[in-house]
Amino acid sequence: MYKAIQVNQDTWWVGVNDRETDMFESLWCLPQGVAYNAYLVNGTKATAAIDTVKGPWFDEYINKLEDALNGRALNYLVINHMEPDHAGLISQLKRKYADLKFIGNAKTVPLLKGYHGIESDVLVVKDGDVLDLGGHVLKFATVPMLHWPESMVTFDDSTGVLFSNDSFGGFGAHEGGLFDDEKVDARWQDEMLRYYAAIVAKYSNIVQVALKKLGGLEIKNIFPSHGTLFRSDVQKVMKLYDKWSKHEGEVGAVVAYGSMYGNTRRMAEAVCAGLSAAKIQDVRLYDVSRTDLSYVLRDIWRFKGFALLSCTYNTQLFPNMESLCSKLLNRMPKNKFVGVAGSYSWSKGALTALQDYAEKSKLTRVTPEPEIYTSPTHEDLEKCFELGKNLGEAIR
Repeated sequence: MYKAIQVNQDTWWVGVNDRETDMFESLWCLPQGVAYNAYLVNGTKATAAIDTVKGPWFDEYINKLEDALNGRALNYLVINHMEPDHAGLISQLKRKYADLKFIGNAKTVPLLKGYHGIESDVLVVKDGDVLDLGGHVLKFATVPMLHWPESMVTFDDSTGVLFSNDSFGGFGAHEGGLFDDEKVDARWQDEMLRYYAAIVAKYSNIVQVALKKLGGLEIKNIFPSHGTLFRSDVQKVMKLYDKWSKHEGEVGAVVAYGSMYGNTRRMAEAVCAGLSAAKIQDVRLYDVSRTDLSYVLRDIWRFKGFALLSCTYNTQLFPNMESLCSKLLNRMPKNKFVGVAGSYSWSKGALTALQDYAEKSKLTRVTPEPEIYTSPTHEDLEKCFELGKNLGEAIR
């Protein structure tokens, strides 16, 4: 029998830990799994679930939900987000609770119909609308494009709990406790930043809008839809989001490379040596063929500078490096320094493509930009070292 976990007054965690899915959105690796956080608020007049979980987890979810309901009916389902990892069980809930009413905003309605064929029993809310459950007053605020058009958050005015949807979320299933004060900070922060870089970063300007919108609320707890629940230092978490969405980097650098036979790897190692000579202590070297790109994106977002090196593949960029550049252009990190270098044998192409990326990125470029034929010579590696050293000095 699965048991719900009480996380605040009359408030229960009824989520699940997924340690079986290998790739989040079929894109991002999950070595530590992922949590689908869902909640129930039991008022004296009515009950409200906050989101559901991914479809395959119905039995575990419904057991926890019924445990928290303790014999009561479920009156409302608040739909903060229609993405199927949060809304996967809507149809099943409607079949189980015939009188269930759904709460969402105007942009929720067509998605609810499209995914679940539901058009009736929907209460449409807008910014500032409230739902009185008796002892718990839920207040709704839309955060469109954070990260879907219908996204919203729900605030319990009685307990100070912000059910924050994907905002403040992170990868990683729960390992023991649910809360930040039950975990080592570095454990949840790394996975939170990786989630931010992969899922939220494109909408960093919207994050700033949302933070201002939420600024007037007396938030005591933040309960996101993925990852750690926050109760010990809410301001710390909000400051991290403020920092990341303002593109404020730490002193450090990422060197990412694509190499078929090790020659471009040697170039990348020379760049790292140059960074070290410039007193940059935190350097992350990534082979884009062997590292999930979410980790590369995470640390590019974390630090002030990065270098991209690629061999030429069929006259173009090495495919995994091309994928990384595409993802970076989609997210457009700012306030950073970037260096590029390429290699080739029978045809050029990689360096030109990386220079094209660097131009489009609108970041500050660092020179030189070496282009190396076949295997790097001592002089070639000296140029890569110089690139790393100049990047390090720019960062410092």
